[in-house]
Amino acid sequence: MPNQEYSAKNIKSKKDTSVVHERHLVLKEKYLEDSTSGWITDSAEVIGINLHDPFRTSVSINNKMKVPFKIGVHNAVGGDHDFPNPGDLLCASLASCFESTIRLISNKLGIELIETKINATAQVDVRGTLMFDKSVPVEFQSMHIDALIIAKNTTEKLLHQLIEGAKRSCIVYQTIKKGTPITLKSDVKTKNNKL
Repeated sequence: MPNQEYSAKNIKSKKDTSVVHERHLVLKEKYLEDSTSGWITDSAEVIGINLHDPFRTSVSINNKMKVPFKIGVHNAVGGDHDFPNPGDLLCASLASCFESTIRLISNKLGIELIETKINATAQVDVRGTLMFDKSVPVEFQSMHIDALIIAKNTTEKLLHQLIEGAKRSCIVYQTIKKGTPITLKSDVKTKNNKL
């Protein structure tokens, strides 16, 4: 049943064959010994280049790996949408986190995945960000996930429990659903040209 509550009692791990379970045992011991070691920081950084171009930039994903990723501005707010926009990246984060969570849980349960397809979409009324209508909030008004999971040697009931487990355990899903406070520290300077 799709609405059945996910819990560890409902689903039993295939401990003897799960690489995820083996790694989680090591992590559990580590985090029980030192709870502060369970805290991680994910990161991304934009260093403005070609500042004359208001429609394109690049973000470095992960401050250690610094994987470059080109970003564009959606044509709905005046850009060319020739590269993924920040909303696309938000959807990519949600879809990739949700699919990764399904893979981890499936491995622990011994579910053999044949196919997965996670499509995340986000809807926004851009009149708010453009300040054309002050009554429109500046935020995505809704997000949606379409999840296709095909597996063998399992039941539909277990696959529905897998989806519920992914909803409960997916960090990006839970963050977006509940909302997280954002702090901001700014350092602004002006440079005046002397004539």
